[in-house]
Amino acid sequence: MAGVSGKTTTLTSAPSGTRGKRKISWDLVRSGCVTLVMLYHATFLSVFLHPELDPRTFVFPYQVGASLLLLISGYFACVTIGRGPVLRYWWGRIARLVPPFLAAVVLIFAVMRLVPVDGWFDPTGGDLAANLLMLWNWKPDDYPFIDGSHWTVPLQLMGFTVAALLFRSSWGHGRRVVVVLWAAVLIPIAQWPLRVSNPPEFYRMVVDGIGAHRWHLLVAGVAIWLWSTRRIGLAHFSALLAACMAAQALHNYSETPEGLVADWGSTVAVCIGMVVVALTAYGPDWNRVVPDWLGRRVQWFAGISYGVFLTHQTIGYIVSRKLQDAGAGPTAQTAAMVGTGVVAGWLLTRLVERPAHRALMAAYDRLRPAAPSSSSGEAA
Repeated sequence: MAGVSGKTTTLTSAPSGTRGKRKISWDLVRSGCVTLVMLYHATFLSVFLHPELDPRTFVFPYQVGASLLLLISGYFACVTIGRGPVLRYWWGRIARLVPPFLAAVVLIFAVMRLVPVDGWFDPTGGDLAANLLMLWNWKPDDYPFIDGSHWTVPLQLMGFTVAALLFRSSWGHGRRVVVVLWAAVLIPIAQWPLRVSNPPEFYRMVVDGIGAHRWHLLVAGVAIWLWSTRRIGLAHFSALLAACMAAQALHNYSETPEGLVADWGSTVAVCIGMVVVALTAYGPDWNRVVPDWLGRRVQWFAGISYGVFLTHQTIGYIVSRKLQDAGAGPTAQTAAMVGTGVVAGWLLTRLVERPAHRALMAAYDRLRPAAPSSSSGEAA
């Protein structure tokens, strides 16, 4: 395909795309995305979902952070997949994502049951099981979210699984992988008119269940990696990224009684974020402009960011409501929601995410002794 360089295009790591030392720029981007997620939930969505909460003095109404985190997952899938046996790579992603997710669901369920709010969602044991199984996107009317932030988890798991399968096949290498990327963007765009025209339930269940309307975010991450490692040229990359931006714009249309309404603010914010991530991947590290004292704190927060993401929303809403009942104002509620998310995320990281990952990887290594990498001529 035109625009692919002479270098082999493959979903694997490359010297030009990675460094031995962790880049502070990536920690800053990841930390910024999680902060935007918390601000969106604390200042806008909290009051939108629960109008009895006091209006916030400062409002950040753009749904951008979670989308960019999914994009970053796509990028780092390419960076890491060639660093050893592909099965170990896949198991490592499962070991990193699933245990803290399951623990967060149980924690949030317990808080909702132990600290109920009159008139708010009161989950049952069936709701807990449905959330542990990630059934929301398949039948949202039957399986409500315990925490709406969790929508990214099954998409990440599917993305890492598809990456592993592609890497083991001829479709994850050479020009074929570029065909896969274009298809993953253009097919959802082509079916968008049907998706927003009250399609049959089975069609909606399949399309939303596999998250087809979000594939472009993972594709954008892969495209950024391909460009940053000089595997595709600037013109090809620009065209693919523009297609991903168009898919994001379509995704941000919502159905209202007045018809389809576009959320252009969120769309523009995500598109700007795509460019920021691309420049972060392509350019030098930001360590020369980030002082050490700030860098250490950013790295700490980035290290607990997944736990913060998983725990801050629903528990934060409950904290906000209880503080309001006690007479606290909107600024104090916002600060408490953010602070609670950071503390809960830190505890989840220390008590579940890291020890579970170590234990599961140790179990894998005991059962499957180290073998030569399947990508031995191409990995960094």
